[in-house]
Amino acid sequence: MAPPKKTPSAKKTASAGRAKPKRPAKTKPASKSKAAPKGGLPSKKEIIEFLAGTTSKAGKREIARAFNIKGSDRIGLKALLREMADEGLIAGSRRRLLRPGVLPSVTVLEIVARDEDGEFIARPAAWDDESGPMPKILMVEGRGNLVQVPGIGDRVLARLTPQKPDADYPYHARTIKKLPRTTSRSLLGIFRSLSDGRGVIDPIDKKQLKEWTVPKGSTDEAEDGELVRFEIARSARYGVPTARVVARLGNPEAQQAISLIALHAHGIPDEFPPAAIAEADAAKEVELGSRLDLCDVPLLTIDPVDARDHDDAVFAEADTASDNEGGWIVIVAIADVAHYVTPGSALDKEARKRGNSVYFPDRVVPMLPERISNELCSLKEGVPRPCLAVRMVFDKNGRKKNHRFFRGLMRSAASLSYEQAQAAIDGRTDEATAPLLETVLRPLWGAYASLSKARDARGPLELDLPERKILLDDKGRVRGIATPPRLDAHRLIEEFMIQANVAAAEALETKRSPLVYRIHDAPSKEKLMALGEFLATIEMKLPKAGVLKPAQFNRILADTRKSPNAELVAEVVLRSQSQAEYSPRNLGHFGLNLRRYAHFTSPIRRYADLIVHRALIRAFGLGEGGLTDKEIDELEEVSGAISDTERRAMAAERDTVDRLIAAYLADRIGAQFTAKVSGLVRSGLFVRLTETGADGFVPASAIGHEYFYHDEVRQALVGEDTGLAYQLGDPVEVRLVEAIPTAGALRFDMLSEGRKIASSRGRQRSHSADRSKQRQRGKPRGGRPSKRR
Repeated sequence: MAPPKKTPSAKKTASAGRAKPKRPAKTKPASKSKAAPKGGLPSKKEIIEFLAGTTSKAGKREIARAFNIKGSDRIGLKALLREMADEGLIAGSRRRLLRPGVLPSVTVLEIVARDEDGEFIARPAAWDDESGPMPKILMVEGRGNLVQVPGIGDRVLARLTPQKPDADYPYHARTIKKLPRTTSRSLLGIFRSLSDGRGVIDPIDKKQLKEWTVPKGSTDEAEDGELVRFEIARSARYGVPTARVVARLGNPEAQQAISLIALHAHGIPDEFPPAAIAEADAAKEVELGSRLDLCDVPLLTIDPVDARDHDDAVFAEADTASDNEGGWIVIVAIADVAHYVTPGSALDKEARKRGNSVYFPDRVVPMLPERISNELCSLKEGVPRPCLAVRMVFDKNGRKKNHRFFRGLMRSAASLSYEQAQAAIDGRTDEATAPLLETVLRPLWGAYASLSKARDARGPLELDLPERKILLDDKGRVRGIATPPRLDAHRLIEEFMIQANVAAAEALETKRSPLVYRIHDAPSKEKLMALGEFLATIEMKLPKAGVLKPAQFNRILADTRKSPNAELVAEVVLRSQSQAEYSPRNLGHFGLNLRRYAHFTSPIRRYADLIVHRALIRAFGLGEGGLTDKEIDELEEVSGAISDTERRAMAAERDTVDRLIAAYLADRIGAQFTAKVSGLVRSGLFVRLTETGADGFVPASAIGHEYFYHDEVRQALVGEDTGLAYQLGDPVEVRLVEAIPTAGALRFDMLSEGRKIASSRGRQRSHSADRSKQRQRGKPRGGRPSKRR
């Protein structure tokens, strides 16, 4: 293959024996403008062709060198370039000229929107206003490359391909590398208009609480107080950063606006492309066909009372086999999403981009359209629904003897809430549960009792962390925060789902089938070392011999459960754990103490589960919709992408809760609250309110009348003069002094005094401690002034 023809840069042309582009000896002006120069100058067409062909910086100097323009002709060139700029033929500064809208072949882009087909639209991450209108760019990713662009707001290094002049988008782009999101700019804020046509933006990011100036012409006609999406621009002449409004998002105090902020801030898509909607609308009910008929099996769905979808159902009965006395047969049936969402379809592409559903207090952003998630794949009571099910046989001690996967057609016997099912077992039946108590519910609890024995023997990590639920009124405002009780009904469903997930991983391994595991690595050596150092400060030891198991952490938690350090130890143990993720390589699940584990039970809301369903269909020959060879080749990339979307969803959900609670507490400035220390940094400490679970910050300047240093070993802020300390998990009293709902930020003053704690071996002094030594030596002190007068 012949090498591609290269266009010499300006620098190479000038140095190659003074060679120069072919041109007429004398070029007449291309227009009759009186500003057109005369003499030995290139034509406008030649200049445009030169700018199009060069790959390096090209300004007036480079053009003059390329065309061998010297002396007084440079004045004529300057006039010619000015005329071309006035006519819109070129743009930029005298040091870098280009055709309007022209971009280098490799550049940094920001994903800003989707088109009607759901494809991502991008724009240049940096653009000079003098270069003309900012071009919109269509991302045309291959299947293997698509996972590098998980959402709006991401920045990518991309390779651009120019299109024909009449194309809808002047460029198509393919991602080379996804770039980390910048922390130097915020993307959402509240616009404040100024009388002279300019404006300012207050970012909603609590880490970027500063104003950005919006010059005239960059406000997008945003109104005062409106929530806007913006980007940071930089003046080409002075380099002063300013903001440019790129989207108006409405009133930030309107109902559902708080979750809307999180969606835009984290780049989570909340509208389905027409192609995906069309596929969902065209989907039809499933008939029995070759499926196993489960319609007479009394499978139940047991979910939260406000569940928006029902994708798992359970059934249990005593095993009558002579060789399994006291054993149980358990069926877990899961909505057959793979029947409707096939590889490569518009629904599949969209689900893959989203990775998972996102749950906010006021809305759900589903992975699949409602026609699929809330209708055809929701296991509604009394309605036939397709399912992928596993039949598991356990002995009396909860050890699994065998399992079998199959496709079926089921009809839910009842849709119960956790509280409803638990009440029936506790003797308070209702119209729905009374007929099911003896024949359906009690066998479920009997099987759970056996599974609990195996669970206790296995010894998973026992971190009892309460979950708080935000209660909203009909206007989307917080009316209260509750901590629902943890019931046996919750534990039953959880254990049945864990066993189904384990069975899926085991079944696929026996077929040597690729799959996506749910992995949870053991704590790192660094985290274990820090945990051991902390435990030593409260006269406890972390076992050093061999590999640590969850049971050893459980013993530490049990030994301190009745001590004043119980919550502190639980917090530190939790922080020592690794983060769970998805991977085609099996590392086991440390927290559950399982050698193999996969997600199988929620394909409506997790793409990982859909992949496992497809793998089972392919491995066991269960019909159409199985995993394709192309998908197998992409499992590594997909696993990384859905791990990212999961973390993105968690961050968005957490941010929304923070903003809702900040709005809830905004009218209680000056109120006192009971709290616990939930985090420590050199600049202050974080507290979590007992009443609401809200997190806020207490600056070091609001703690006491001395300097405090951060003792990382003891997880404490310690006063360098008095030795009084605030330690992770300590109960404290605080006063609310500021609440910023749009940022989800709460600031408190500390009311409680610190306490004496045991000294730490080899403590690390902070800068404040070093300043104390300087003061003792009579040196001038710098930094934050002491509150002591």
